[in-house]
Amino acid sequence: MNLSNKPRSASVERVTAETSIQASWTLDGTGSSDIQTTIPFLDHMLTLLAKHGFFDLTVKAKGDTEIDDHHTIEDIGIVLGSILKEALGGKDGIVRYGWASIPLDETLAQVTVDLSGRPYLVYHVDLPSPMIKSLDLGLFEDFFQAFVNEGGLNLHINLMYGRNPHHKMEAIFKALAKALAQAVSRDERVVGVLSTKGSL
Repeated sequence: MNLSNKPRSASVERVTAETSIQASWTLDGTGSSDIQTTIPFLDHMLTLLAKHGFFDLTVKAKGDTEIDDHHTIEDIGIVLGSILKEALGGKDGIVRYGWASIPLDETLAQVTVDLSGRPYLVYHVDLPSPMIKSLDLGLFEDFFQAFVNEGGLNLHINLMYGRNPHHKMEAIFKALAKALAQAVSRDERVVGVLSTKGSL
């Protein structure tokens, strides 16, 4: 089977009373990004996702961060999950599974992905110091849950150990990037989708 070399991409605009988000994602990219979420640490994490997954990613977002960062972070997760699902299309030829174990100094994070179409999040992340400046890192669990629900993927995030909260989240996003890059990659040996059911 000859798989198309055409880059897989999608764009989404989502506007609610709480947030306004425009985003595009090219799965077969070069790692370029333009991230503007008004939340600097989230910008940093999504830039890492693009760079280490060789994705081209654009996110322009604004929300009611004067109240809390929750709506913006969660809604960006919703949008990215929706884009991933659309960009994958029928999932023909994809490897489907991906796994990565990424160190960052004293920290080790492991992420496993199955693009199964069945949303499920396992999130084993210990954050005894959950704040970076005024940002509650606990909100990233809501981000990943929204991403999983909209994207229809099984995502296991296991933080094996670490001390620095910045290192913990950075290792997680780098591991997610590598695991997703593997899962969305295409293999000539996969005829249709990689499932005995015939669909994902």
